[in-house]
Amino acid sequence: DGRGIIIFDDEVTVIGANAFSICKTLASITIPDSVTKIGDDTFSQCTSLTSVTIPNSVTEIGSQAFYGCSNLTSITIPNSVTEIVYQTFYGCSSLTSVTIPDSVTEIGSQAFYYCRSLKEIYCKPTTPPMVGDWTFSNNATDRKIYVPASDDDSIINTYKAADGWKVYADYIEEYDFNN
Repeated sequence: DGRGIIIFDDEVTVIGANAFSICKTLASITIPDSVTKIGDDTFSQCTSLTSVTIPNSVTEIGSQAFYGCSNLTSITIPNSVTEIVYQTFYGCSSLTSVTIPDSVTEIGSQAFYYCRSLKEIYCKPTTPPMVGDWTFSNNATDRKIYVPASDDDSIINTYKAADGWKVYADYIEEYDFNN
């Protein structure tokens, strides 16, 4: 169909900064398990990119790595990632749902800013990750942030009171991740 597909050699360990920035026809990426780092701006403004699965080998995703990927509807963030940094998914306006794995301890400023279709954020950590300014701003108007359910509501109450999260308190709900 004329769209670009990238398949990496399984000996690649780092996908460098700006490697595929502004590749307007790149639609599909297969990232091998050998990759441990995705650099800054690696896939920024790849406007034909629709889906990315990041393997468990990746421990670091750079700032603005998927910035402006306006047709990205699906992203899998592996449990090996501990930090989602500055503007990682800024402007991914077709992204409707994202799961933050329980390994994440920090989500940077504007990481999901201007993801206008983002309605469901599944945040698995039982302790709220540190978040920067405007992390989930300008998402879908009916957006929900789902956090782990607890019998005594301690987890949801901690999220609603935490710095950076309390601004989103009205959108935070419990979710049973075990079912």
